[in-house]
Amino acid sequence: MKLWGGRFKKQTDRLVQEFNESLSFDRRFAEQDIRGSIAHATMLADCGIISREDGTRITEGLREIAEDLRSGKLNFQSSADYEDIHSFVEGTLTERIGDAGKRLHTGRSRNDQVALDMKLYIRDELTETERRLSQLLAEILHIMEEHTDTVMPGFTHLQKAQPTTLSHHFGAYFEMFLRDRERMRDCRRRMNLCPLGAGAFAGTTYPLDRAETAKLLDFDGATRNSMDSVSDRDYLIEYLSALSVVQMHLSRLSEEIIIWNTNEYRFVELDDSYSTGSSIMPQKKNPDIAELIRGKTGRVYGHLMGLLTTMKGLPLAYNKDMQEDKEGAFDAIDTVLDSLQLMAGMLAAMKFNRVRMERSASGGFTNATDAADYLVGKGVPFRDAHGIVGQLVLRCLDEGKSLDELSLEELKQYSPVFETDVYEAISMKSCIEKRNTKGGPGVAAMREEIEESRALL
Repeated sequence: MKLWGGRFKKQTDRLVQEFNESLSFDRRFAEQDIRGSIAHATMLADCGIISREDGTRITEGLREIAEDLRSGKLNFQSSADYEDIHSFVEGTLTERIGDAGKRLHTGRSRNDQVALDMKLYIRDELTETERRLSQLLAEILHIMEEHTDTVMPGFTHLQKAQPTTLSHHFGAYFEMFLRDRERMRDCRRRMNLCPLGAGAFAGTTYPLDRAETAKLLDFDGATRNSMDSVSDRDYLIEYLSALSVVQMHLSRLSEEIIIWNTNEYRFVELDDSYSTGSSIMPQKKNPDIAELIRGKTGRVYGHLMGLLTTMKGLPLAYNKDMQEDKEGAFDAIDTVLDSLQLMAGMLAAMKFNRVRMERSASGGFTNATDAADYLVGKGVPFRDAHGIVGQLVLRCLDEGKSLDELSLEELKQYSPVFETDVYEAISMKSCIEKRNTKGGPGVAAMREEIEESRALL
């Protein structure tokens, strides 16, 4: 069934029809299309544009179609004649209730209809993305609560830098994903205006009550310009951009898990349920899920760039190019939602090697800055203290020692101000405990951060 065949004499070429159709992917909009159509029919009847009887028959028929789709009684297998989800729903409705179904499209175009469907769908997906981000945040918060005393090396340039805790390290990811959740809320706020009633792009002569339609569909109001209403995909670009940032953060965390899982680090052990093996090397336990999350990041980025490229040269108002906004967006959404769920599950099942982490921090001169600070506390200028500790590190490297393994006599060879209290000052516990400024890894600072994080979650 086509919604536009009246002025055509020839049948559409088969290849053109296949190339043009969108039902194979916009069937995802079935629920949103029906929800929007129910609101539109209700408004038409309330405004007296169609009879109350027809309005009732239409809404009841649409609800039955929705139920039959959910139950499987109605499916898309025999829908080859339908061009898109709009023609499928309207055609099925008309088959069931007769001429009343033909009145459903009064006062609207497929242009404002698909704009509505996409907004309703993205709004639902924003809610689901926020929910899964919250689940991941809850798992990260649990790790933070459990590991305030798990010492590990902090890194810059992938070189051991200063000691920190696993709680502090994961707190950084909590902040990243918390900002991601806020981006979802920002995107929803900006997009929550209803385009239905914009028509093809110039509105309609029918006395529609666009405010009623918006209210019925839980929008904050109607869009202000009918031309922009049908040609705007900013909200989708914004959502894909936000999803790209989410996936980037997931990729960074995946990269660390992959590194920590290596034999050289052995900071973590992945659960068997989130690992795979090798077909030739029986000893292997591979971090495939983390690697796939990392690998799929480029895929999500690509869909954002694809839509930006599609939209960059389109004149106002609607153009068929905009049909290309769907398949890439659907894939990006599915990819990020799956990645969020998998990451939360992987973290929940992961085991952390506390002993290995602390030993790594102790053996990497991560307390060198604290040794310099110790000298500063004894009156040595920081630049001189920096040079003294650098010389001590060189000696330790030559002798295969750590700073706290040097004797007091050896330390005094480099500066006479060293005393026995230096060993307490450069212990891993002390190095961390002294860093209690807001946002630091000290226990008191982390307890404050955890409480704030729990409240935000």
